[in-house]
Amino acid sequence: MIPLGEARRFVLDGCACSRTESLPLHAALGCVTTATVSAEGPVPPFANTAMDGFAVRASDTTDAPVVLRITGTVRAGMSGLDNPVGAGEAVRIMTGAPVPPGADAIVMVELTNAGDDGETVTVLEAVPVGNHIRPAGDDVVSGDVVLHPGIALTPGHLGLLATIGATHVEVVRRPRVGVISTGDELIDDGSALEPGQIRDSNRLTIRSLVAESGFEAIDLGLVRDDEQAISDALLAGVETCDALVTTGGVSMGDFDFVKVVLDRIGDMRWMQIAIKPSKPLAFGTITRPSDGTKVPVFGLPGNPVSSMVSYELFCRPGLRKMAGFDEANLDRPTVLAIVEEPLSRKPDGKIHFARVVCRYDMESGTYRVRSAGAQGSHHMAAMAAADALAELPDGPTIEIGQAVRVRLLRP
Repeated sequence: MIPLGEARRFVLDGCACSRTESLPLHAALGCVTTATVSAEGPVPPFANTAMDGFAVRASDTTDAPVVLRITGTVRAGMSGLDNPVGAGEAVRIMTGAPVPPGADAIVMVELTNAGDDGETVTVLEAVPVGNHIRPAGDDVVSGDVVLHPGIALTPGHLGLLATIGATHVEVVRRPRVGVISTGDELIDDGSALEPGQIRDSNRLTIRSLVAESGFEAIDLGLVRDDEQAISDALLAGVETCDALVTTGGVSMGDFDFVKVVLDRIGDMRWMQIAIKPSKPLAFGTITRPSDGTKVPVFGLPGNPVSSMVSYELFCRPGLRKMAGFDEANLDRPTVLAIVEEPLSRKPDGKIHFARVVCRYDMESGTYRVRSAGAQGSHHMAAMAAADALAELPDGPTIEIGQAVRVRLLRP
C-alpha cells in the first residue's frame, strides 16, 4: 500500500496552475489574484465627515456652549465648495459629505441644539481640530499597493477594489471540472429500480462538492458500459474541461470499461493507498488532442462515502492548486478534538477517516467529537450527518478523552 503523503504528493505534482483571466469584480469572489493592484488615487478622495452634524471652526467652540449662525447645508454628493464656513458660522452636514472650505471640525448633531428659527445652532461642547473628519487618503494613499498576487478574493477585497475604481481583476481561472458516471446498472431519472439497478448518486454528490469548493462543475452525463461511448465522453470532456472526475472501476481486479479506456487514452497510475475508506485511487492525465494540454483525471472509488472522502483528500486540494492556492491552503481547516465516545478501529496499517460530528465546548475551550453513525463506505446517512473527518492513526480504538486530529468539512 502507498502512504497517504506519497499519494497526495503524486496528485499535487500532476495538477498545474490554470491559465489567468481578467474577470469583472462581481464574478471574481474566491478567485486567486495574479497581479499587483495599486491605487491610482486617494481613498477617500476628499475630506469628509464621519457624522451627521455641523461643520465648524474648532476655535469657535472653545467657550461652548456657543451660538453659531447656520449658513447652508452640505449633503453627500455635493461639492461643498459653495458653502464656506467663516468665523461664527456653521454648515449643516450629512455623513459622507465633503467638508466645506474654512471648516476644520465636525460637531455631531447630538451635541447641538438647533434654534427654533432654523438659522442658528447652539454647540454644547467644545471640539478639537479634525473632530469627526476623515481626511483625503485616510484609508488608501495614491500609489498604495492594495492587493498582491496570490490573494484569494473575499467580499472585503472586492469592496476595496471597487473603492479604488477597479472594474476587473486579474486572477487564476477557476477550474472547469467535468464529472462523469458510467455503468449499465445506474439510473438517474427517478424511475423504479429494476433488479440489479442502483441510483446514480455519485455524479450529483461530486458535482456538488466541486461547486461548493468554488469551481465550475460540468455534468458530462451518465454513460453506458460501452468502450467507445466512454472514450468519446472522456475525450469530449478534456476539450472543454480543465480536470475530469470519474467514480468506480479503480479497485484491484476490476475489469471496467473506464479502466480500459483510461489506460488506452491516458497516462494513469492506479494506486492502493493506506487509508480507510478510499483505499483505491487512480490519477493521471489525458492529453487534449486539440492543443496538447495535459488534463488531470481523478478516478475515485465507487462507494459513495469513499468517493466523498477521496474528493476531500485528493481532488479538492488538487483543484485548489490548479486554482492558484498555495500549498499551505489546499486543505480544509484542521483542529485537535477530544473524543466523547470510542471511535472503533483495529490495527491494519491504514489511517482511518471516521465520519464524526464536531462541536466547540465554550466552557472547556475544546473541540469535541462523536461518531456520526455507521462507518461503512456505503453508509451515506452518516456521511450526510458528519461535519468533520477524524483522522485515526493506525492502532487500536480511540477511547473517550483522547485527542484526535479533525478535518472540518463545514464551518
